[in-house]
Amino acid sequence: MPSSDEVDHLAPQYRELETSLTGKNLSIAQIVLIVAPAFFIFGYNQAGVGPLATLQSWVHLFPELDTVNTSGALKSTHSTSKGAVIAAFQIGALIGALSCTLISERIGRRKTIFIGAILSVIGQLLQVSAYTVVQFSIGRIILGMGVGQFSVAVPVWQSECSSAKNRGQHVIMDGIFMCLGYSLCNWIDFAFTHLPGGNTGQWRGPLAVSFFPSLVILISVFFLPESPRWLVRVNRIEEATSNLAAYKGTTPDDAMVLSESAGIELSLEATAKSKSAIREMFSKDDDERLLYRFGLCIVLQFFQQMCGGNLISVYASTIFKENLGMSSSLSSILAASALTWKCLCCFIAFFAVDRLGRRALFMISGAGMAVCMAAMAITTSFGSENKPASIASAVFIFMFNCFYPIGFLGGNFLYCTEVAPVRLRVAMASISTANHWLWNFVVVMITPVAIDTIGYKYYIMYAILSACIPVLVYFFYPETMNRNLELLNHVFRDAESPWQIVSMARHLPQGEVTTAEFVAANKEKDDGCFEERRENA
Repeated sequence: MPSSDEVDHLAPQYRELETSLTGKNLSIAQIVLIVAPAFFIFGYNQAGVGPLATLQSWVHLFPELDTVNTSGALKSTHSTSKGAVIAAFQIGALIGALSCTLISERIGRRKTIFIGAILSVIGQLLQVSAYTVVQFSIGRIILGMGVGQFSVAVPVWQSECSSAKNRGQHVIMDGIFMCLGYSLCNWIDFAFTHLPGGNTGQWRGPLAVSFFPSLVILISVFFLPESPRWLVRVNRIEEATSNLAAYKGTTPDDAMVLSESAGIELSLEATAKSKSAIREMFSKDDDERLLYRFGLCIVLQFFQQMCGGNLISVYASTIFKENLGMSSSLSSILAASALTWKCLCCFIAFFAVDRLGRRALFMISGAGMAVCMAAMAITTSFGSENKPASIASAVFIFMFNCFYPIGFLGGNFLYCTEVAPVRLRVAMASISTANHWLWNFVVVMITPVAIDTIGYKYYIMYAILSACIPVLVYFFYPETMNRNLELLNHVFRDAESPWQIVSMARHLPQGEVTTAEFVAANKEKDDGCFEERRENA
């Protein structure tokens, strides 16, 4: 495997392959070789261990995590330990997401993804070969760190390489592959349970499956061009123009390529005096409303977890078995079926995100989830003995899995990369995604206890939180569909008050803009900056 330094010096074999793929073929390669395996690993490992931790082959090897053959206070202690071991993945992912703040702007998107792939391989090897809880836990943390870096760097890389017209569909693919990982994980877990009892292959086998997507990323990441916007940021203008042309399927001297490259340079020039520190977001002299934009990202990622999505994805089989009184086998099959249905429903967002817009999908998704959670609270309140109510609960779980991916299985990552300025895009994406992993950890830890103690009332909390989504999105979240990322930056800067941001974004010109249009829109603040930067370059 060549080093990343060799790649940066444009080794001929890499440059030749990079330039051989352009336009649509290059976008497909990016999705197949990087996006698909990265987010498959994301979904697969987030849901993978929970169902396996009830196997006899697991509890015999890790008796300190045995909640199957124990009871009373000992079971409670083991349950807490098991939850901590499983949730170690989320802690690692939080660390990995935050680490992107320090490394991604310095070394680039591709190298960050490469490091994430190395960490995921190491973590998976430690997990699969584990014979002690300590080794398994360390493996979960390291694997989580790699996935956390994927969850930040991959969407940022996609959004920076995609045109305004197709940016939504490209990043929504993240959610589709994440959900595919959820779904296949449950079916593969179910298949391996049919191995002879006591065989550790029942859980080692499923955990080893995601090792292969990590290898795909390791091998292929440097065969794809770096983000043009990051290259402009580090003043590698010629390479940025070349990569931008490759992603657009044209030549570096094409007028549209030169126009967009100029717009990126001008946007950076407008903020050239900034030191790009994270503390900018909390500065009193916040002309670009960075704190407001950061708040949009933080709140959106909070809702992504606290609307109930992770509750249904990770604990669907537990809900079917303990809340609805179904058998273990039927619960596993229904949980896998619900997640397969969820994966299919991701395509609603794929086809709608660049037609209806981000705001519409968030509001439809939030309203639908609120209704489903309220209905589940009502139906589960009758108890598992009431079969019609249990059937209704199962139906609403499937309905929830239809509404959730419409807005919050990829759309949240997309939106956070769109509203952030280029110099702070990784910082905002990494911190808001770390916030996502923090609440993910909270849900994983508290759900088993909440289901056992407060029962149906637990769903009421999610219904209320989901109902807040349409209201907040309507008043505070500007539309980003088919908007140029650099022009969108000026909406936040030029609006007289936060209440005008949504209205101004609605009237932005859609699609790609020419350099003349970009300069005219910002003449008073940016006049002369672009020409000066071009001369200096």
